[in-house]
Amino acid sequence: MAASRKFSDELRERATRMAVELRADPDTNHRAIDWVAESLGMHPETLRNWVRQAEVDGGVRPGTKTSEAQRLAELERENRELRRANHILRTASAYFAAEPAHSHPNHARGLGLDPTRQTISSASTTTSCGPVTAASFGGSKARAAAKMVGPTCSRSPSRLTS
Repeated sequence: MAASRKFSDELRERATRMAVELRADPDTNHRAIDWVAESLGMHPETLRNWVRQAEVDGGVRPGTKTSEAQRLAELERENRELRRANHILRTASAYFAAEPAHSHPNHARGLGLDPTRQTISSASTTTSCGPVTAASFGGSKARAAAKMVGPTCSRSPSRLTS
């Protein structure tokens, strides 16, 4: 969020225009910025910075134009966001790469599925309804396997029987 401005844009433009006009006159050039700043109730350095930036934007003085500075700030902000997103993705990728395959519940090899029988081979995975089959994990192949294996337990959710 941008900081609140003490002076309005209109006052800034007016003060800058007055100072530039007075600096163009050789008689008032010496103390033009101090005089305008005092008459408008602002610090002379504030007005001096505004005049410098107006000269840069007008091409009179070398430097970074306001529009270029805004574009640069926008690109830097976007770059920070992209670097943050890449860091998050790298961290997540490293986390999942380090995780053993059998710890993921939908990983067939990790569960010890026998592809020919569609039944989990471990004896500890038997439920009150019988052995856990591929149909327990959902999906179209699992539903097809469930139809081949036979009816499901009456206590299982209805989505597993379709």
